[in-house]
Amino acid sequence: MAEPHSAYSGETRLPLIIQNSHRYFFYVATAVSVINTYDAIMAFHSPSGFGFGLGNVILVTNVTLLWVYTLSCHSCRHVTGGRLKHFSNHPIRYWLWTQVSRINTRHMQFAWITLGTLVLTDFYVMLVASGTISDLRFIG
Repeated sequence: MAEPHSAYSGETRLPLIIQNSHRYFFYVATAVSVINTYDAIMAFHSPSGFGFGLGNVILVTNVTLLWVYTLSCHSCRHVTGGRLKHFSNHPIRYWLWTQVSRINTRHMQFAWITLGTLVLTDFYVMLVASGTISDLRFIG
């Protein structure tokens, strides 16, 4: 009689290979978040120097929620606390892992919220870029 674990193929076949590839999407999402953060910061520059408007509020809110969604991923938990045998030897990584674990419990909720804010942000940018509306400016 064969051992029960002799037929286990690890994460090399469907459906587990999809979960294994999930971590690569985390890195792509991190790169997208960095680019969106740069765009949100650059949006504060106006022809007169510093500018601030409704578009800035929308972009910063969107990028903040995008970061929360990205950082709440299971793959981020693995990056911050994976492969540690003793958290007590790595207090900073343990603290990071704890923070990520806290927001990880609402990862799917953040996914839906972020999807909604992405749609609203893109719609607002489209309206401003097409000239349909103008951005409400508070400063500059």
